[in-house]
Amino acid sequence: MQADLERERLEVEALLASGIFNRAPNLEHVLTYVCAKYFDGASEEIKEYNIAVEALGRPAEFDQKRDSIVRVEAHRLRKRLREYYETEGASRPIRIEIPSGRYAPRFIHKDAAQEVQLVPPEKREALTLLPPPVPPPRKTFTIGAAVLAVSAISALLILALPLVHRGSEPRKAADLPSTPVSEDIRILAGHTGPSYMDAFGRSWSSDRFFTGGSVFELRGAHPISGTLDPALYKSRREGAFTYDIPLNRGVYEMRLYFAETLYGDNNIAGGGETSRLFQVSANGKVLLREFDVIGDVGSSASDVKVFKDIAPASDGKLHLKFDPVSNPAFLNAIEILPGIPGKIRPVRIVARDRGFTDKSGRYWASDHYVKGGQHVLRTDPVTGTEDPDLYHGERFGNMTYSIPVASSSTYRVTMYFAEGWFGPGRPGGGGAGSRVFDILCNGVTLKRALDIFKEAKGSNRALVLTFHNLEPNPQGKLVISMTPSRNYACVNAIEIEDESH
Repeated sequence: MQADLERERLEVEALLASGIFNRAPNLEHVLTYVCAKYFDGASEEIKEYNIAVEALGRPAEFDQKRDSIVRVEAHRLRKRLREYYETEGASRPIRIEIPSGRYAPRFIHKDAAQEVQLVPPEKREALTLLPPPVPPPRKTFTIGAAVLAVSAISALLILALPLVHRGSEPRKAADLPSTPVSEDIRILAGHTGPSYMDAFGRSWSSDRFFTGGSVFELRGAHPISGTLDPALYKSRREGAFTYDIPLNRGVYEMRLYFAETLYGDNNIAGGGETSRLFQVSANGKVLLREFDVIGDVGSSASDVKVFKDIAPASDGKLHLKFDPVSNPAFLNAIEILPGIPGKIRPVRIVARDRGFTDKSGRYWASDHYVKGGQHVLRTDPVTGTEDPDLYHGERFGNMTYSIPVASSSTYRVTMYFAEGWFGPGRPGGGGAGSRVFDILCNGVTLKRALDIFKEAKGSNRALVLTFHNLEPNPQGKLVISMTPSRNYACVNAIEIEDESH
């Protein structure tokens, strides 16, 4: 009866809200999966193979004779349910069991006339009772023993307490407009609300052009390092999914945004490197193979991957495919911009909290991609430059810029300095030797013992240093560090240009 089904749904919701699965995500997802099938009237599909592939992230080649993961987790789930209903859940009007030798749930009603206790709204989570995500495609993956070990203790989809899971969504890419969109495309994966305006004044649309996957949203504050816009990482699409994005003919630059907020230190699922590996391809070409966000930047940190020479396929669409390897693939945001053949667009950063357009019409974005240091404004005019306003903002301290670039290029880095604190008549007094620091890129020294006052021959005089043929690190970043030797390092602006031919 419908009333009984509703009471059973509420019991599952109450069980998940009880917290007994907080440190057992596999058990939580197995229970959620089998209950979803039960409520859909598809109990005949609750089989060992389906649970392994669709609930626990095993590849399509899963062999239940060689891998006992489902039987092990079912045994643990039966034990956990029994312990719950013998202790804190003893007064519950409905008891959930997984009978021995079976995987379909059984709901035992103690008293059909007794009302199921409702879970308080502040503790309720959105229970996934919709069809499960599309299982991983039939591909053969080569994964190390460490990855297999992590897979055995990690769930494909985890309904973690800080998250709201809205389940797989019925929209398909084919249901959406197929006409080319505007040249600048910015999409927040998993976001269904109004457009978002970021710290740079750029507009990001809600999720579109996708097929498959599920939506997760962070609940409450969750700090994300390395970004001015943690809101870009508040939602994500997760699972096995694709994007089919209409594009005008031409060359584009694409940036994919990731932040691992489920696995890793201080995140609810724990773990670390190898907890989540996945593959990203564009028009059938692999862009990221066995990609590990934690291995790239750590947990709860912004990771931006940059790709040049992106173009639509013959059907006028860019086909992005996200395939799980170990646990579900995920994506926070996509940015697609008109590109430069063979190169990425220049990156220009000024040490101010607002962007700046110089006299040549070039736009410099406000300070970002940086850790350490702080801002100060200098009001005295700077000589020796056509753009003195470029030097009004300064970051000083011990700081490091981690700037994402395309991995397949070499770069020219130009750095802009002016000594506004030390020197005769200046607040800091002194002169040559008052401020000395080293500049490194990816751990290699570019400039040792830089003395801005000495090299510029005075205070408030522009100094421009250029370094050529710099290669990104294996994570696709130019990591530019300024390390003090005497007093603090400082910088006014940084420019990065692709030198590929």
